[in-house]
Amino acid sequence: MDFAFDARTEELRTRLLAFMDEYVHPAEKVAEEQRALLASPWDTPAVVDELKAEARRQGLWNLFLPDAEYGAGLTNLQYAPLAEITGRSPQLAPTALNCAAPDTGNMEVLAQFGTDEQKKQWLEPLLAGEIRSAFAMTEPEVASSDATNITTHIERDGDEYVITGRKWYISGAMNPDCKIFIVMGKTDPDGEDLRRQQSMVLVPRDTPGVTVKRAMQVFGYEDHSHGGHAEVVFDHARVPVANLVGEEGGGFAIAQARLGPGRIHHCMRLIGMAERAIELMCRRAVSRTAFGKPLAQQGVVQNWIADARVTVEQLRLLVLKTAWLMDTVGNRGAHTEIQAIKIATPRAVVEILDRAIQLHGAGGVSQDFPLADLYAGARTLMLADGPDEVHQRSLARRELKKYL
Repeated sequence: MDFAFDARTEELRTRLLAFMDEYVHPAEKVAEEQRALLASPWDTPAVVDELKAEARRQGLWNLFLPDAEYGAGLTNLQYAPLAEITGRSPQLAPTALNCAAPDTGNMEVLAQFGTDEQKKQWLEPLLAGEIRSAFAMTEPEVASSDATNITTHIERDGDEYVITGRKWYISGAMNPDCKIFIVMGKTDPDGEDLRRQQSMVLVPRDTPGVTVKRAMQVFGYEDHSHGGHAEVVFDHARVPVANLVGEEGGGFAIAQARLGPGRIHHCMRLIGMAERAIELMCRRAVSRTAFGKPLAQQGVVQNWIADARVTVEQLRLLVLKTAWLMDTVGNRGAHTEIQAIKIATPRAVVEILDRAIQLHGAGGVSQDFPLADLYAGARTLMLADGPDEVHQRSLARRELKKYL
């Protein structure tokens, strides 16, 4: 693996860093002020649309898609350092570049598995940033960390599928611009192969029988970063059979394909969050005095900052190695590393953010600094895309097989 970024990556990094400094970071406070004046907390602040227009004008748009037909045509290794930069402002930067979850994963699914008609109806407006989307898999009544537990029914009735079930923590569903759900449910609940029971279907938000019931809170507050998280009820919602994504029984495999690149994106954004936390720690440490000397001269603070720097450098190398392996040997060949970054990165970044909060005292848990919001996002990722323990179990089994 070559540790140096290639010329295209360096050029995009330079442009993106300038975009962040000139447009994104100054817009953070503006977005907060505008959101307070909106009729609905889920409406999009005007400054976000301005950022999107500017990002598109500068060619910083759909960078995540490796298919040059739809996006920038970057490899995972090329996109990873760009995702890190956007992680410094996770509320605004990914959305500004049209690189925000869950839309990224949904666009990848449609690009890879969608029919021509599905691409025209849903992928094209998503690529243009005209609409948003949601991925409906997690359910409140089963342990959704095991996707074979999903209970939502997708039953064939002539030329239609009938969807019945309840989902929750469906990211983006509260956003009024969310127009389409990719819903995972069981088309063959009695099938012998547990991983061939599931399918995915496209369900427009305005389909009769679809109810966005309520917003789900995160650590007691509403998360606006992706348009909120929602509980969604599907009560005999009917869609054409043509809305099937891929093939019947292919839902589990599609879900796995969707998660590989997404974990690179998440982990590199987490590293960007950690970098911002280190910056805030250092600025705080040199500007505050306690017990007769600056915090920067306190041994425990120096240890926190040193440990954070070492940790971030280790994580970055592991994630970049994983991205390189995905590009060279594919997701299956990088399976162990994909799981490793999912285990290591959120856990370590949560610890860094926790120390940054501690260093800021009461300010760390307030709305005056981004740390509390960053902490909530990082801690949630220890659950999202499969709880850490699921990945530990799988990774351990792979290691043990070498000795059996």
